[in-house]
Amino acid sequence: MAAVCVFCASSTTLEQRWLDLATETGRQLAERGHTLVSGGGCVGMMGAVADGARTAGGHTLGIIPQCLVDLEVADVASDELVVTTDMGARKNLMIDRSDAFLTLPGGLGTLDELFEVWTTATLAVHNRPIVLLDPDGFYDGLLRWLGTLVDQKFVRPAGMEMIQIARSVPAALDLIEDTLGEQ
Repeated sequence: MAAVCVFCASSTTLEQRWLDLATETGRQLAERGHTLVSGGGCVGMMGAVADGARTAGGHTLGIIPQCLVDLEVADVASDELVVTTDMGARKNLMIDRSDAFLTLPGGLGTLDELFEVWTTATLAVHNRPIVLLDPDGFYDGLLRWLGTLVDQKFVRPAGMEMIQIARSVPAALDLIEDTLGEQ
């Protein structure tokens, strides 16, 4: 099956519903036979998605920079834990090792990762699926604003079409699998 990179929050102060969403995502990824590629952290949603995958017997690949290892937030339970020199190398390796990208709710780091894979897709650097899991409208405001960029001709309509929106974990994974099956 596919190596699916999940971008999500690593905050330790999140509401339980976000941790539950991440756990469910990891569990369903594993149940469908996919490998989880994550940022290699053991905290917040990042830790929950990896735990969910492992609980369901899935393979986990964590990629983390040394500075976060030094803070003792590395997911040492990962099946494979790769330590990089810095955040940029981490992101590049996460992208290189993935067949598809799934973004859950998150903050600045999550948005940075989403925009990196989305931008490189618009430049035809890759044609891998990019899915935004938005179960309750978390990203609605951002998507509305991005729509204004299309209206003002800063973003091409085809660029907006490169991201697929799902409202549930099964729908997100279906989109990834269907897109990979078409390639």
